[in-house]
Amino acid sequence: MVHIEPFVVEEWMDLHQPNAKHDIAETCCASVSMEELQNLCENKSKQVLEMPGKLDYGDIRGSDKLRTNLATLYSSKAGSPVSKDSIIITPGAIAANYLFLVSHVGPGDHVICHYPTYQQLYSVPASLGAEVDLWKSDPDNEWVPDIEQLKLLVKPNTKLIILNNPNNPTGSVLKRSLLDQIIEVASAGDITILSDEVYRPVFHGITPVDSEFPSSMLSLYRKTAVTGSLSKAYSLAGIRVGWIASRDEAIIEKCAAMRHYTTISVSKLDDQVAAFALDRDTVHSLLGRNIQLAKKNLEILDRFILKHDDECSWVKPVAGTTAFVKFCRDGQPVDSAELSKRLMEKSGVLVLPGDVCFGPEFAGYVRIGYVQRTEALQAGLDAMRMFMKREFDDVPLATRAEDQDIKDT
Repeated sequence: MVHIEPFVVEEWMDLHQPNAKHDIAETCCASVSMEELQNLCENKSKQVLEMPGKLDYGDIRGSDKLRTNLATLYSSKAGSPVSKDSIIITPGAIAANYLFLVSHVGPGDHVICHYPTYQQLYSVPASLGAEVDLWKSDPDNEWVPDIEQLKLLVKPNTKLIILNNPNNPTGSVLKRSLLDQIIEVASAGDITILSDEVYRPVFHGITPVDSEFPSSMLSLYRKTAVTGSLSKAYSLAGIRVGWIASRDEAIIEKCAAMRHYTTISVSKLDDQVAAFALDRDTVHSLLGRNIQLAKKNLEILDRFILKHDDECSWVKPVAGTTAFVKFCRDGQPVDSAELSKRLMEKSGVLVLPGDVCFGPEFAGYVRIGYVQRTEALQAGLDAMRMFMKREFDDVPLATRAEDQDIKDT
């Protein structure tokens, strides 16, 4: 029987989200309605849904229109065009990641995973029998991992390097020069790269004219699969549409063969909504809305952290929708889980505890999702501000690792 670790991020959200008054743990750009999506389209004669045909399975790999729209987006900054045949549509990025991993990783393989990150990216390979090493980012270096450490992690049986760019939970990016160095390491060992780019292209602290702007790995290294979805950057989590893209035909065909054992296709209705959102008449307005929302809300969160600079610290995000904020008292990190629980109980504010959901070394950290409707973020931070004034001094400090070792013996 396959053993896999509990998926603690999703379990925390499942347990607490239904009762949250102020959900500032949500990682999607503020969701839009069908009416809002329609209004964002520059061509007012187009309709989000036009379904004269039968509701059958539809195109197994995704409609031509949706895959062509995605290929156009990936081709715009690439040296050579991306074909629609290089893309498979999946039920969200979580399904895309799983499909790639289950079709490419097994016992005897070694996997290196950028960390901290979404737990799926390292727990699933481990459940498939692979040996997994974590390539750890450094909060004292703007969450940049050390390329020399990556080189030391590589083994003769290293099959895969997994990246998350932009990163969840930190909001950092692996910049272009670092991506080039990663590619050198991968090329030397004939190693495949899986790049989870689900928060792309919500870049709000770095622009495409910057020499260090991170291109999609799809345009940089052939032996790559990238994954993405409509959930985060495109405000459409409810349609459950994601994708795998690769210029390597063998990667795509392996995923397609395994796909037959899972969902077969995505809903024709979801596919059509996704194609409308990614059409050139809609996508730029949708992304512009979300990037401006990210910039505006990030400054609101920045003011909150400056106001509480004795208790809060962070590396300000440059992309994506999440911030990893460290809470301390008298220079010591607080118990993240207890802080998160008390915030819910006392103020109805939902955040994610870093040490529970991302790793025990992240004592004091909580993840905040800030690219939601501005009034919702502001209300959540206002409630959190009152908590900081009245309740924060009673939150226990985190147990030190050495103390925990003594306790466990």
